[in-house]
Amino acid sequence: MYMTVMQAAKKWGISDRRIRTLCAEGKISGVTREGRSWLIPTDARKPQDGRFKTTESLLDIIDRKKIELDSRRPLTDGEIKRLMEEFTVEYTYNSNAIEGNTLTLRETDMVLRGLTIAQKPLKDHMEAVGHKEAFEFIQDLIKDQVPLLESIIKQIHYLVLADKKDDRGVYRRVPVRIMGAKHEPVQPYLIQPKMEQLLESYINSTEHIIPRLARFHIEFEGIHPFIDGNGRTGRLLVNMELMKAGYPPIDIKFSDRVAYYKAFDEYYEKNNLNAMEKLFANYVNVRLDSYLAMLES
Repeated sequence: MYMTVMQAAKKWGISDRRIRTLCAEGKISGVTREGRSWLIPTDARKPQDGRFKTTESLLDIIDRKKIELDSRRPLTDGEIKRLMEEFTVEYTYNSNAIEGNTLTLRETDMVLRGLTIAQKPLKDHMEAVGHKEAFEFIQDLIKDQVPLLESIIKQIHYLVLADKKDDRGVYRRVPVRIMGAKHEPVQPYLIQPKMEQLLESYINSTEHIIPRLARFHIEFEGIHPFIDGNGRTGRLLVNMELMKAGYPPIDIKFSDRVAYYKAFDEYYEKNNLNAMEKLFANYVNVRLDSYLAMLES
């Protein structure tokens, strides 16, 4: 669901000109453009005005909001269902769309309800169902605080890659290249040791969860352990770890895919983690606002 610039201006009490500027600067998460008009998600939160200085970092703000969320736990089954129901559809749509799936948001919702969309490939249907099943699987893992292991990653990938039965849950055995990327994935014989090294580094890291996951995600996609489904699997792993740590899951929007791709290039060209960390932090911040708002209503 989206609102117009005028509706956002009225809701947030700032000028429509300022709203357009914030949209153009990428300060409002999930915003998209249709012709000359900006469309803003109805659950988007009023961004902090960057024209004013603050001594509180975004990670500090996130931690403060998480403490507030923790004070409302444990959540009831009804509250959890309400928080997850709509998110699951949008998350499935966006994560698959980033990888080329042609289902619209509405079509994704229909497929997840068991309907078939005429003139859309079976592959796209299977990807939607597979992603939903994989997300439900990680929610079960979270309840038991299952550690991040190679075997778990392969099980998640098995569910994600519903349309390629021979490649599900197994590391690739051939070299690959990622079109347009600044980094070349490792050779097949290096996948196993690189994955072991990545998991050890992640588990032993004492960084804040957001930069730690930003680094893990980039390195995982850089290894590119599977022949297909790495992006969807990688984003599911990020959400599994966020939720295990008590944060809400994030949904990287299809409309933000260019910024998402650039964040990988920033890391591999300049060893700069800031772009991915900022992307993750902004999404977590917005999701925390959404959670707190829904729990208040």
